[in-house]
Amino acid sequence: MDDLEQWLLAARTPSIRYLTLRRLLDRPRADPEVQRIWQEMHTSGPIPAILAGQTRAGNWLGERSYYTPKYTSTHWSMLLLTELAADGSSPHLQRGAAYMLAATHDELQRSLDRNAHGLACFWGNLLRYALHAGCAGDGRVQAIIVYLAHNAGESWRCRYNDEQPCAWGAARALWGLAGLSNRHRSAPAEAAIARGLSFLLEDGDLASGDYPCQRVHTLWRRLNFPLFYQADVLFVLRVLAELGALDHPRARPALDSLAARQLPTGRWRGSSPYRRRTWDLGEREETDRWVTLYAATVLRNCRKL
Repeated sequence: MDDLEQWLLAARTPSIRYLTLRRLLDRPRADPEVQRIWQEMHTSGPIPAILAGQTRAGNWLGERSYYTPKYTSTHWSMLLLTELAADGSSPHLQRGAAYMLAATHDELQRSLDRNAHGLACFWGNLLRYALHAGCAGDGRVQAIIVYLAHNAGESWRCRYNDEQPCAWGAARALWGLAGLSNRHRSAPAEAAIARGLSFLLEDGDLASGDYPCQRVHTLWRRLNFPLFYQADVLFVLRVLAELGALDHPRARPALDSLAARQLPTGRWRGSSPYRRRTWDLGEREETDRWVTLYAATVLRNCRKL
């Protein structure tokens, strides 16, 4: 085990240690150390701290809506728990997913009836954590997939990006769709994935973030954790890795840039732009660990190609 792996396994956050063992070191789920850390994740650290604010109905105490305040209300808490690899089969996550699917059902149906588009970031995130909570067979989840497929056909346009195609929306939609097992990947889902990949890899420049917008967002070239409806180059590379698309020639400049940003210590410097607005995920070094874990995992997957 090298120094970088030892540093990651020294994290105070159990989820970082768990994901290092599972994704970077390929330890099986049945490995005794993996099992020990899995138990620790759900008894200490950010996962139980976040879940302590959940009501019996499945939403979070003190929120003004499932979307506000950013980033501690139900939608964002469920997204963050998914990033932390919380147990999707737990009653907590299942209640949270059920609450969100019920709370958004009428809005989604109205959007489908009007052939509306936009907010692919929101629906992609909701799809991701609903799938994480085991809701793939729910008809409301299937409706989200249909809506995202329609967004793909509309070139990911969104009113919040002046009706231009939105790279954040496409990236978040693909993150949600990447959570589908092969068994649940319908023809509309496959078509949306193909269109999303084409947009991110061929219609713009992944390394620079040169997509239709007023200007390239300052977040794009930082390496951030966590992000919420936003995306950066590392997040997109993570999604490409899940979809087996890192071998696309247009991904190479972004991968080379990510490799070049590795420090002499073997680590990457991370940013947490919403640290003060969300749940406590630890000190600055933990942010560096999250970003390093994902950067190292992406590059490891790339070298396997």
